[in-house]
Amino acid sequence: MENKLIMSEFNILDYEPHENFKMVRIVDEKANFPISWLNTQGYCEYSLFLEYSEGISTAPTKEMTEGTRGHALLEEKFKETAQPSTFEDAFDLSKEEEILSREMFVIDIENGIRGYIDEIRMTPEKIIIIDDKPGNIPYPSTINQVRAYCLAFKSMVGEDNRKIIAALRERGTGNIFWHEEFDENNEQRIRYQINSLHRLIDNKRDAIPTKNPNKCKKCRFQSYCEEKAI
Repeated sequence: MENKLIMSEFNILDYEPHENFKMVRIVDEKANFPISWLNTQGYCEYSLFLEYSEGISTAPTKEMTEGTRGHALLEEKFKETAQPSTFEDAFDLSKEEEILSREMFVIDIENGIRGYIDEIRMTPEKIIIIDDKPGNIPYPSTINQVRAYCLAFKSMVGEDNRKIIAALRERGTGNIFWHEEFDENNEQRIRYQINSLHRLIDNKRDAIPTKNPNKCKKCRFQSYCEEKAI
């Protein structure tokens, strides 16, 4: 297996900022949002509105800080043995031997999403896309996030006969606690969820707040939120 640090040309696309949502970019006349928003949406969609539309800024939580630090440590360790490569070269080589990469940038212009895959393993038989999470429970929101990475990857490679496997792994361990084949049904499910967020960005519907008071108690936007359930 070869470790490849994929230096993608896709992350230097020309874009315009969205007029109402921070972090949303207009690429080829279509709004493009970070894939991680699908995870936040599942926790509380209204928090996305408060942070990125209303511009409310708060200090990061302990969990956010620890997550960022954990990602950085894994990335630095990976770079010690990884060889730089273009996406095209790594993808072509994976048709003959196993390739591993981390923090690989993907973008899907048609569906308006982009992000960094925590880890991707490309073998001659299949593609495994792994998202690291702090626990070991496959919440619908985390499933949506890794499915969106799969969709973006699929849009970048075009026709390829290999199966794409979505997987969730407990951060800091080798424990893959959930996985599925990214088939046509799952592709349709995540397209629906992505389109739902685009309708919010396009001001075609209102953000939906959580009704779970336990989530509100832990939310860093609690003091700014008029929709909290507590």
